[in-house]
Amino acid sequence: MALSVASSYRGRFAPSPTGPLHAGSLVAALASWLDARAHGGIWIVRIEDVDTPRCVPGADRLILQQLATCGLVSDEPEVWQSERGVLYLQALNQLVVKDRAYPCGCSRKDIEAALHAAGLGRERHHAAVYPGTCRPENGGLQGKPARAWRFAVPSEPAVMTWTDRRLGPQAQNVAREVGDFILRRADGLWAYQLAVVVDDAAQGITHVVRGEDLADNTPRQIALQRALGLPLPAYLHTPLVLGANGEKLSKQNGAQALDLSEPVLALHQAAATLGLLAAPGSVPEALAAWVAQWRDAQSLSLCARP
Repeated sequence: MALSVASSYRGRFAPSPTGPLHAGSLVAALASWLDARAHGGIWIVRIEDVDTPRCVPGADRLILQQLATCGLVSDEPEVWQSERGVLYLQALNQLVVKDRAYPCGCSRKDIEAALHAAGLGRERHHAAVYPGTCRPENGGLQGKPARAWRFAVPSEPAVMTWTDRRLGPQAQNVAREVGDFILRRADGLWAYQLAVVVDDAAQGITHVVRGEDLADNTPRQIALQRALGLPLPAYLHTPLVLGANGEKLSKQNGAQALDLSEPVLALHQAAATLGLLAAPGSVPEALAAWVAQWRDAQSLSLCARP
């Protein structure tokens, strides 16, 4: 089993260039790199710049430089999502043919009004669950111009289940908790969920290692993978670095750019978050020690694709 996994392992780190890396993003980068190295696999960097209005000019190159300073270099040429729209369009067309995607003419105000009329609200800090207003069986656009494209979430299975390598068994009723989610936005930009699924499949990604804040995205991505007939990667969601306010450290809540004046120190802090022991020496020496620790701590049989 171990040899088979090692020979086929392909992992990735996929930062969004909305600013430089911070302490939280380094944890995810280090974990994904260590997991790939521990399995003798390939590690790829993908720049997820599909949400172009939020991207900061030059942040992509800065991120690659930060990673290189920490000894984390992609094994294959980096790719940019903004250059891969043809692949996303092909996937959307496949879903349309399968009656798994449909145009939507609803604005946020329309959705809120529909939920209010149905006596439904939404939880604080959670996006509104789309009520299916523009579903074909509900009359479709009914004369409204198409604004976006949505994925028709299947009613079966009602609950999407999967096993995370760190968090264990997980479950979510996507139809009830999320609803038909966006594939292509009203501004013409591709949504994260479709882009990441298409890219993971196109790049042959077998193992996804990323922050725990993204675990909630997994059931939507599995639903898309199944609808498109794509393989399902194994998932591992890493611990989050929290800010002073107890919330996830992020660019939105003022996370500072990594201080890489002493890169080995920044790596030690990231390694500690992952439960790894201190490793003396230079960046290459510390990374080699952590690969050995990671290999010892991970059961390779848990890393096989489901």
